[in-house]
Amino acid sequence: MTASTLIRAARKSRRLTQQQLAERARIDQSRVSRSERGRDTEFGTVERLMAGAGHRLYSAPTQRDDAATVAEEIRGHLAAGDKDRALRALLQLNDNLVAERGLVRGVLGLAEPESTRHRAWDAALAGLVAWRLHEEGLPAPEWVNDPSRYLEVPATLQIDPADPTPPASEVPEEFAERRVLVWRDTFASV
Repeated sequence: MTASTLIRAARKSRRLTQQQLAERARIDQSRVSRSERGRDTEFGTVERLMAGAGHRLYSAPTQRDDAATVAEEIRGHLAAGDKDRALRALLQLNDNLVAERGLVRGVLGLAEPESTRHRAWDAALAGLVAWRLHEEGLPAPEWVNDPSRYLEVPATLQIDPADPTPPASEVPEEFAERRVLVWRDTFASV
């Protein structure tokens, strides 16, 4: 995760504006903005902003991208109209989660991702993190159960219109709860 993504996720998890975080961290709002854009990522600034948002900065022994970073990547692909690459990013997150065990797996799902600006994809991210953490017996972070991470009407990710809709028996439970219709075998390692 980049420092800018981490700071933004920490701020948003506490539902703070940049100005409110600046006041809590005792720095000016423009510095918060620069940090969220990746222009001020000194360790001291990052640590101070994290503390201002009520978080501590820890590192985990992994080089894998977390859910917040992947959500940002997916948002970019979807904005460019490239659902295939967005799906590949989601599958990479799946592989990242499956490759890690215990606490490190939990860390990859901990920071709340910003919205991809597509409800089905936001719900899919939440379903994937909930599924893979549940597999490991880990608690799911609060963000995966946010109402905005659930669809009102069942839907697919609409990658290929020719793809058949999977039956309920072929959809992972955590996706089905969020009404995201994806094939379980889509996430099988090759």
